Amino acid sequence: MKALKFYAEWCGPCKGLTMVVNGAKDKLPMPVENVNIDENVFMAQDFKVRSVPTMIVVDDQEKEIRRHVGLMNEEQLLKFLSE
Repeated sequence: MKALKFYAEWCGPCKGLTMVVNGAKDKLPMPVENVNIDENVFMAQDFKVRSVPTMIVVDDQEKEIRRHVGLMNEEQLLKFLSE
């Protein structure tokens, strides 16, 4: 499993989530892959991402398991990734 973090350079909350992810890097239970929606339009469409930031946990076949839209603090992030 891994988490996909959909973001955009122009998105303020995305920058906040990036700081949270980077700050919790040693505690994360799975890798987090950054997906810039402006550079990966088709991937964002495939996952039906409508707003950013959006985090989606996927299995090894990249099938969605769960998602969260919006900013999270470290506690919320770790809970979301560990569920």
